[in-house]
Amino acid sequence: MIPTLVALLCLGLSVGLRIRVQAGTLLKPTVWAEPVPVIPWGSPVTIWCQGTLGAEEYRLDKEGSSEPWLKQKTLESGDKIKFSITRMREHIAGKYYCYYLSPSGLSEHSDPLELVVTGVYSKPSLSALPSPVVTSGGNVTLQCGSGQAFGRFILTKEGEHRLSWTLDSQRHTPGQYQALFPVGPVTSSHRWMFRCYGYYKNSPQVWSHPSDPLELLVPEVVPKPSLWAEPGPMVTMGSPVTIWCQASLQATAYVLYKGRGSEPWDTKTPQNFSNKTGFLIESSSSQHAGLYECAYYTTERKLSEYSDPLLLVVTGVYRAPSLSAQPSPVVASGGSVSLVCSSQDTSGTFHLLKEGGADPPRHMEPQSRSNAGSTYAQAIFPVGPVNSSHGGTYRCYGSPRSYPNLWSHPSDPLRLEVTGSSI
Repeated sequence: MIPTLVALLCLGLSVGLRIRVQAGTLLKPTVWAEPVPVIPWGSPVTIWCQGTLGAEEYRLDKEGSSEPWLKQKTLESGDKIKFSITRMREHIAGKYYCYYLSPSGLSEHSDPLELVVTGVYSKPSLSALPSPVVTSGGNVTLQCGSGQAFGRFILTKEGEHRLSWTLDSQRHTPGQYQALFPVGPVTSSHRWMFRCYGYYKNSPQVWSHPSDPLELLVPEVVPKPSLWAEPGPMVTMGSPVTIWCQASLQATAYVLYKGRGSEPWDTKTPQNFSNKTGFLIESSSSQHAGLYECAYYTTERKLSEYSDPLLLVVTGVYRAPSLSAQPSPVVASGGSVSLVCSSQDTSGTFHLLKEGGADPPRHMEPQSRSNAGSTYAQAIFPVGPVNSSHGGTYRCYGSPRSYPNLWSHPSDPLRLEVTGSSI
């Protein structure tokens, strides 16, 4: 009896070993998703499993499920099968593995496929620090943020390989969460288009809507354009002004920026192959005051360097100050005079201009003065020793500290007369 039992045990071990060896020789299947494994909510997706010829049934397992999530028998000769999902939902997102049954047994599981649904939560914001315009070889930080307390943020780079990075969320300010992604070095040989998403740690395959796209621009050594304003960089509230950008090469588009590191304020295509274009502001207001720069795209889609900055000042926002000359608006050549600008409104800066002069405005912080119980601000601009070039008409303006590019109405004109030699 004992020899018979030993023989049966050996036979069983031999058969079991043979079955395992045969199963081990089966080709490991591969699994993928079409069109991509990151699918917007409600959109269709197809999961493909590819094994080997002769497979009788394919099975799809979802991580966390004890039973096969889907089964499908092969109806015709072939080495792959598809599992169609008509509408992507949260409960479908997860990790999937496929395997197949053949006359030789079950294959091993494929590598995991992570199927992600997007569009479940509101989109985060994405911005570049300090600017989306990056010099070739430089680095930049991309800030993904949201008012929702996401556990993690994902940054994706569009392109052939669709790269992605994941970082834990950090509390930035009360009610605001963010992740800072360092990117670089950036070169002009690739397109740098990014989006970001947020998700909660307990459901890592359920993502928010994507942020608006952000493209990093890498200017090559393309000559910078010229930038100027007509009729001038000082414009009265409600009046028109045109900001001109002129290139030294053939341009396909001009881009105007307001504020350093900002997104484009406006983009225009030049007309009739002109080498310049104008950005018209029909009625100037306080929102138009500030610093402007422009750039242009060449016919090779290369972005130029930024122009030198143009400061646009809007006047006529506040009441006019007064302007006087001490001791007198008539001064002998070689002498000196003080031009005094005063206002009960201005607490920031006074600005003195000479009409028709080539020199830029003079600026001065005011001093607080009191007279007969009233307080006012005053700035004293010394002029001299004077010569004939100092003669002419002067005006002064005031601006508050918080809005330095919004100026008051001009003071009444003050005529300074320079006479012969001083005694």
